[in-house]
Amino acid sequence: MTYAVALRLEHGLVFAADTRTNAGIDNIAQYRKLQLWCIEGDRVLVLLGSGNLALTQSVVSLLDEAMAAEPSEGVATLLNAPNMYRAARVVGDALREGRRIDGAALEASKLGFSASFIFGGQIKGERPRLFQIYPEGNFIEATDDTPFLQIGEHKYGKPILDRVARADMRLGEAAKLMLLSFDSTLRSNLSVGMPIDVLIYERDSFNVTRGKRVGADDEYFRNLSSAWSEALRQAVSKIEEFKV
Repeated sequence: MTYAVALRLEHGLVFAADTRTNAGIDNIAQYRKLQLWCIEGDRVLVLLGSGNLALTQSVVSLLDEAMAAEPSEGVATLLNAPNMYRAARVVGDALREGRRIDGAALEASKLGFSASFIFGGQIKGERPRLFQIYPEGNFIEATDDTPFLQIGEHKYGKPILDRVARADMRLGEAAKLMLLSFDSTLRSNLSVGMPIDVLIYERDSFNVTRGKRVGADDEYFRNLSSAWSEALRQAVSKIEEFKV
């Protein structure tokens, strides 16, 4: 399974995704679930995938094939989409194409068609935008009221985001918050695992210079986890006990 999350902020975008995939308790592996396309000075596009790994990889391959093909008038790709809405439509169309190719076989095998994405970035001429793309290929967009989107095993990491996430957060502060949501998820769900790929995009930079793979031996993450556990214990001890 997967946990992936992204925040759309006034100062830019922050993305994070785990790398664990499994087909049973004895078949666990690591795969990068964060994809980046960048035309410096024009656009930065980031895609986080969740669900059946073969399907999410197929969608990425379809997107790459379209971009590598000879330009054709009227054919939209991530390279020529005029805005983020149109780029999100390109991803949704690729997901529908993946369903057309593999959907019937998966339904016949009772596995079902399971693939969803978070897609975000900035194309020159508009502000950064963030979308959640459903298995059917349609999507919703993050707003100032709800600046974060999650896919996969999101329920354990959602409460802290609901309480703390704000559109005016600093990028580093938002990355810290997202790693705390991962810490909660890792403690409660074995299908999500490290390392975690983190990418920070600064608004109007049209380039990516801040990204890191956070492993189990990462000193910052270990200190973050310990400090958060201690802070929670202290907070609980300071709250008045329940009395009947």
